[in-house]
Amino acid sequence: MRLALFDLDHTLLPIDSDHAFGEFLIQLGWADAASYRQRNLAFYEQYQAERLDIHEYVAFCTEPLRGKSLPQLADAQARFMAEWVTPQVREPALALVRKHALAGDLMAVVTATNDFITAPIAAAFGVPHLIATTLARDLQGLPNGKIEGTPSFREGKVRRVQQWLRAQGLGRDDFDSITFYSDSANDLALLQWATHPVAVNPGAGLEREALQRGWPILRLFET
Repeated sequence: MRLALFDLDHTLLPIDSDHAFGEFLIQLGWADAASYRQRNLAFYEQYQAERLDIHEYVAFCTEPLRGKSLPQLADAQARFMAEWVTPQVREPALALVRKHALAGDLMAVVTATNDFITAPIAAAFGVPHLIATTLARDLQGLPNGKIEGTPSFREGKVRRVQQWLRAQGLGRDDFDSITFYSDSANDLALLQWATHPVAVNPGAGLEREALQRGWPILRLFET
């Protein structure tokens, strides 16, 4: 039995869906262009520098969603997929997922980006399981600005994968191989936990680590 885990942003997608969703909120008129874009960029730079406070970020990025109705949120989710994400779904990434699906591997997307944004994206790639940062919701099912459980971020990704496997009666030792694809040094904990770490379209920090450790480097989006 084999396990294949995929990071999402800059790994299967050539964009950061979390950051892009912020731009989409501005497009909708749900967020002020100048102030929201400035703060969104600051959080993105913190993520790249490996010092993001994900609780603070989720409180910020869900603020425009609070006070909206469930139909409004569903419409925004569908529009974001159609207008921003689907045009960025590339054949090399689809082919990578298909390879693991045809091999019969258990597959999951493991991403720090929240489940509201990423559930439709994982489905579009045909990955049946999603381990994302879960937004806490109120009694009406609307985001309240907090995170439910452990964020799927940095070391939290390992804990969330382990929890997911335990819920299925599985553990790390049940697999002949565990492959994890990621672009970011924020994912070093899960890359080291996997038996077959792969740096995909890596940022500078992860590329240095991959070269030092002899990990394979895959560049999906180079022409």
